[in-house]
Amino acid sequence: MIPLLHDFEGETVLAFGGGRVGARKARRFAREADVVVVSPAFVDESFGDAKRVRAAPGPGAVAGWVERTDPALVVAATDDEAVNGAAETAARERGILHNRADRHDERGPGGVVVPATVRDDPVVVAVGTGGTSPALSRYLREGVESEFAGAGAMADLTGELREELQDRGLPVEKRRAAVRAVVRSPEVWKALDSGSAKPRSVALDVIEDVTGDLS
Repeated sequence: MIPLLHDFEGETVLAFGGGRVGARKARRFAREADVVVVSPAFVDESFGDAKRVRAAPGPGAVAGWVERTDPALVVAATDDEAVNGAAETAARERGILHNRADRHDERGPGGVVVPATVRDDPVVVAVGTGGTSPALSRYLREGVESEFAGAGAMADLTGELREELQDRGLPVEKRRAAVRAVVRSPEVWKALDSGSAKPRSVALDVIEDVTGDLS
């Protein structure tokens, strides 16, 4: 499998299943998408900003829901294999991405896995095990969270510095070397972690050491 990132801003995600798995996936996608969760009952957990629709569509009615909502992704998270299969089929026939929570092998065209993620905007790190070991995914995600705290702030800082160096006409190779040095500098990471106002000045010192072109 090859990991890809997909922008769901302004899109609809249709999920079948109001259990814990459905709730977890609804929360995940509701960060960006308009999420509709269809289920005869819902667990007492947060579904984020998802819209919950109390209904119990059988396999024959699933395609109608897909047709009406026109989603970018269909999530099949019920405890009924026939309903999940109907959701997968309806999505595949319309060329829509689909995710089945009850099956971790033999994915056909358009079948996707939802990985464990670490988010520190604009940085997103995904950890996947092909759906075989959610426990391992969570464990690895926790390690990434600890190791790369402050990655979002580093991305913002180096993005700004990269543009400034480009505006100054610094050659490409020197620009790349300067940004690499900032990203790998323990002093810059420490300044970012402390929440002080110094990360930029520390980064500029690092760049000057590399290029000699900034004061």
